[in-house]
Amino acid sequence: MRIITLEEHITTPAIVNSSSNEQGGGLMSNPYIQSLHAKLLDVGEGRLADMDASGISMQVLSISASVIDKMEPSAAQALARDANDILAAAVKAHPDRFAAFATLALQEPEKAATELERCVRQLGFKGVMVNGTINGQFLDDPKFTAFFEAAEALGVPIYLHPAPPPQPVMDAYFSGLPGQLGFALATGGWGWHVETGLHSLRLIIGGIFDRFPSLKIIIGHMGENLPFSIARAQAVFERTALNLQRPFSEYFHDHFYLTTSGYFTIPPFLCMLQVVGVDRILFSVDYPFSPIAVGCKFLDNLPISSEDLEKIAHSNAEKLLKL
Repeated sequence: MRIITLEEHITTPAIVNSSSNEQGGGLMSNPYIQSLHAKLLDVGEGRLADMDASGISMQVLSISASVIDKMEPSAAQALARDANDILAAAVKAHPDRFAAFATLALQEPEKAATELERCVRQLGFKGVMVNGTINGQFLDDPKFTAFFEAAEALGVPIYLHPAPPPQPVMDAYFSGLPGQLGFALATGGWGWHVETGLHSLRLIIGGIFDRFPSLKIIIGHMGENLPFSIARAQAVFERTALNLQRPFSEYFHDHFYLTTSGYFTIPPFLCMLQVVGVDRILFSVDYPFSPIAVGCKFLDNLPISSEDLEKIAHSNAEKLLKL
């Protein structure tokens, strides 16, 4: 069976250097990331071997970085363009194994929109990945209009991916814990999943999908806690979000696609399946931060029909990304 994964990360030498400069050590100062450094930089034989070992047909590559939005705009634009060129080279070298999502410097949304158009029209990219807020700003801010206009016009989805929270949030919610526990709670342990869910809700109630009715958003980690809580949100916003042109529930079901990245247990999958339906679910691993073998074992053991398994494993992704 063909298997396509959508949240599979790389980095670049320039991003590593910039991370070190911007964050006082950045990527290489974190022992966990340090252990994965070679895999993040590898877009060749080692990555392909890992894919082959578990039967992954194609990875949609994206940049694992949160440093670009914190940089001076012109430097950020250059770094994003360099990263996209590296992604394009990887796809060109292995077009049957790799596709790509663009990375953008959204401090300057008009320039980011131009870069997205280059990535899609010239480089053949399948969408764009945005990592968290942009200098603390959520994407429902009107300043990002040009970005949404470009994504909708190009017909490509936006993958909304978590990133560490802004420093004021970090200080208010995640400080005072020993060692690295605050950072762990703020990121993969809890914080960045609920922030991405919050970000998604802001896009809905902020009217983004009324302004851009063809826009498609992908979120990972089995929906960033939204399938469990969306009924509660609907009950609240049906009576409070009077600015919306459609019932609240339609926005989530019509504009969002959810992936399994990094979540490999059955109970949250069943919740997601019951809430959004099989046609909105796509398989992802979150490589190299999650092991491919664990993700594929989870996929093999899903309690669903063979037809639905085909949809999650590859055909939903082929349709959405025009692979």
